Amino acid sequence: MTEQIKADICVIGAGSGGLSVAAAAAAFGEKVVLLEKGKMGGDCLNYGCVPSKAMIAASKQVQSIRDAVKFGVTAGEPEVNYQAVHDHIHSVIAAIEPNDSVERFEGLGVQVIQQAGKFKDPKTVVTADGKTEISARYFVISTGSSAAKLPIEGLADVDYLTNETIFDLTEQPQKLVIIGGGPIGMELAQAQQRLGAEVTVLEAFNVLAKDDPEMTAVVIDQVRRDGVNLREGVKILRVEQGDEAHKHGARIILDAGDGEEEVVEATHLMVAAGRAPNVDGLDLEKAKIAYDARGIKVKDTLKTTNRKVFAIGDVTGGLQFTHVAGYHAGLVIRSVLFHMSARENRNIIPWVTYTDPEMAHVGMTEEQAQKKHRKIRVLRWPYGENDRAQAERKTAGQIKIVTDKKGTILGASIVGHNAGEMINMWSLIVSQKMNVKAITGYISPYPTLSEIGRRAAISYYGDLPKKPMIRRTISFFKIFG
Repeated sequence: MTEQIKADICVIGAGSGGLSVAAAAAAFGEKVVLLEKGKMGGDCLNYGCVPSKAMIAASKQVQSIRDAVKFGVTAGEPEVNYQAVHDHIHSVIAAIEPNDSVERFEGLGVQVIQQAGKFKDPKTVVTADGKTEISARYFVISTGSSAAKLPIEGLADVDYLTNETIFDLTEQPQKLVIIGGGPIGMELAQAQQRLGAEVTVLEAFNVLAKDDPEMTAVVIDQVRRDGVNLREGVKILRVEQGDEAHKHGARIILDAGDGEEEVVEATHLMVAAGRAPNVDGLDLEKAKIAYDARGIKVKDTLKTTNRKVFAIGDVTGGLQFTHVAGYHAGLVIRSVLFHMSARENRNIIPWVTYTDPEMAHVGMTEEQAQKKHRKIRVLRWPYGENDRAQAERKTAGQIKIVTDKKGTILGASIVGHNAGEMINMWSLIVSQKMNVKAITGYISPYPTLSEIGRRAAISYYGDLPKKPMIRRTISFFKIFG
């Protein structure tokens, strides 16, 4: 017999956004049902942000040993125990898992059902085994995304890696080929190269193409210095099975031009070329929810074409980051529980590429600002002019601030050491529509990397000493002593 459950909110998907909605709603006494067919914590905890940053952290330790000679310290070439790196990554996941566990959420008052959910009709969700039906005042779809499947001949016949499987490796890849030069591909390419692999990145267009070329040039330069073979504008004709001694091995056949072919051998092949929304199996049509290949269609309120159903995070397409899912969750809670007007503002959402150096951005780019505003100012300050950066030998990079003609800060980009931490303040500045004058008015402790932002802001007034009116005003005040 099918169990019938009536809830205030039914959440499908226990990733970052879904968990945030469930926890917040339960804290306010709402009856919440949460469905998850896989691992609690979703992609970020198990296959994305957490394991990738743990791997990057390990690779930075290796690189710091190599760079020690710059500081008068000789340590020799580091030895990498890849099994230990694997164990480090999974110990980090294990340390965070309890925060996202079934037990914790049941303790918060959430009814957790470890099953996939699909719509029976616009007002009802049924579990995959058909044993439970949930009706609710509101539904929240937070099923995330997965590695996109590429239409490359022969790829489906090769046991290639994705972000869901690369962190399970216990032996160091020898020749790793990564298809895709976006943030995920570039982060893992650099990390793997530093850990000891020979890495090649194959990109059909330009690597890190979604970011400001002025900033990406700094990252690309360092990644190449680390030894990664970055190949842009390549055309992959097909993929074939590689050496049988390597489970994830492959032969990638490229178009070399003039009818010629080039073969790239890989002991390990990884695909990191985009993300696809997880909509299969939800039976969205039965709930009258519109979607396409990019994801579920939502308004800026995050409501779908079914006004009782919200969709949040990666499954909506757009900016696919964990913190975006968390931001979406907060908007849904405000809308559902408090009936407040809560609308997504993508202009205040920051993002970071965790290469070394890091690259971070929030707000409008220079190009976007030029299209919307008749006159803008672009303020820059290099890491090389910062004393802390000099002391730590981290002088590659700069901050770039875009303002309108009145000095209101429209956007900021940072490439350099700790850019991901430094962008936090600029996210606040952009969200509050602050003026450059406010940035010049605070005191930055010396010596810190964050000083570069204040120095860039001060440069807004750099031409004042040259203005005749200013000089005449100063001369006038001399009369009074």
